[in-house]
Amino acid sequence: MPFYHSLGQIPPKRHTQFEKPGGGRNDGPFYYEQLFGTIGFDGMSSLMYHVHRPTMVREVLESVDMTPKLAVEKNMLARKLVGFSIEPADDYLESRVPLLVNNDLVFGLAAPRQSLTSYFYKNADADEMLFIHKGSGRLRTLLGTVPFEYGDYLVIPRGMIYQIEFDTTDNRLLYVESHSPIYTPKRYRNHFGQLLEHAPFCERDIKRPQDLETHDETGDFLMKIKKQGSLHSLVYASHPFDVVGWDGYNFPYGFSIFNFEPITGRVHQPPPVHQTFQTDTFVVCSFVPRLFDYHPKAIPAPYNHSNIDSDEVIYYVDGDFMSRNDIAQGHITLHPGGIPHGPAPGAMERSIGKKETQEYAVMVDTFRPLMVTEQALRIDDGKYYKSWLDENLNGQATQYINK
Repeated sequence: MPFYHSLGQIPPKRHTQFEKPGGGRNDGPFYYEQLFGTIGFDGMSSLMYHVHRPTMVREVLESVDMTPKLAVEKNMLARKLVGFSIEPADDYLESRVPLLVNNDLVFGLAAPRQSLTSYFYKNADADEMLFIHKGSGRLRTLLGTVPFEYGDYLVIPRGMIYQIEFDTTDNRLLYVESHSPIYTPKRYRNHFGQLLEHAPFCERDIKRPQDLETHDETGDFLMKIKKQGSLHSLVYASHPFDVVGWDGYNFPYGFSIFNFEPITGRVHQPPPVHQTFQTDTFVVCSFVPRLFDYHPKAIPAPYNHSNIDSDEVIYYVDGDFMSRNDIAQGHITLHPGGIPHGPAPGAMERSIGKKETQEYAVMVDTFRPLMVTEQALRIDDGKYYKSWLDENLNGQATQYINK
């Protein structure tokens, strides 16, 4: 997120001596500076100041392969996944179920029952975006805490050490791991990075880190790091949350889908008006309650359109999903590139004359094809691709296939 933020104590000049009060103890008289940046030294960064050296690794333990198991590598089938069929699990990482993947991202669901407190986690492969469908709590990081609740996006830069605390055991998350940085859309920002007047949200809507934790502790602290698709377990010699202060542009933050202000028009607006985040390889859009198009001959339902350059994934959160039939909370639809899709039979006609919608949904459009995992096939309804057929045509198709 391209704006400046600071917490705690920092020296007046970067890369200069920052003395501890009273001269420190056995670990030296100075705080230890660490640059936390992306894209070499060209991307956004923050400067942290640690009580202890952040480089101290006491032991390296086992590594576990986390590569998703693929079932369909070349998918040409529209699919509906019943997301709430994902079984809850106690452990935060074990609860994460990858469903759709390519070389750019992992798209999955999680239903963790317990908070992540017994170890620390760092994704060194990817930025993470979490969408909170059920639950509330706190994202605890070495740069401070971000409180979250239903409807929040949490954006966690790659390499960020964190734990996560839930208030209850009933939690449902959508997660995306992105191998390119997650930003706000460029067309919403001026050349200084400030969000413009026509943007559907502004900096006031951003939940920044607060309540910086500073732990002056040594001992054994289990760290799990995802790197090159494997989960590596290491033992750090000091508490990872020992930052006394930091400043910069690279930090975790939250944004509520309820603060997205929809852009509407006289006729149906294209999906980019719903865009919330961008990367080099996919975009994220938020569908929220909005007034429908107000041309006297407007058709509020989306027009049929061809996905040629992207695969479209929609995660349905809440409300009345006007353009589809038989859709409920937690359902995921996948519309692969190469074939057109559009409103379900009858949806266009039903929409005429309607004044507004009350739907919430998250859409991810990828610029390269998605592969389907074994876990995704287990929750696939197996018939969604026929949902655009009239009943009589559906029967004829079945007869043809049986021949």
